[in-house]
Amino acid sequence: MHVSGTDPDCVFCKIVAGDIPAEIVSETERTVAFRDLNGQAPTHVLVVPRLHAADIASLAVAAPDVAAALLVETRRIAVGDGHEAYRLVFNTGADAGQSVFHVHGHVLAGRDLTWPPG
Repeated sequence: MHVSGTDPDCVFCKIVAGDIPAEIVSETERTVAFRDLNGQAPTHVLVVPRLHAADIASLAVAAPDVAAALLVETRRIAVGDGHEAYRLVFNTGADAGQSVFHVHGHVLAGRDLTWPPG
């Protein structure tokens, strides 16, 4: 389980630190939210903890209060963009499609979202 303050090689840690530009949607004491560069819906926002954790499972075990804050922020982002209905996706592991190993929730809304997702 990898949970730490930051990882100097992590692209999301660099966004959180302001070293890489991003379209920031919101910042809280525990989270940063920014628009996905390859959006899959009119609203496609990534919500990440300021704390570096490889995935949501690691974060939930090591810092459940931060995991809860992340979930609260995902809803606030969706509602703030005008959506009561939205999809929240956490990919955990490479086989599940995770490509950046800093936990991030995808908030998707603004179009019909079919099931299964793909």
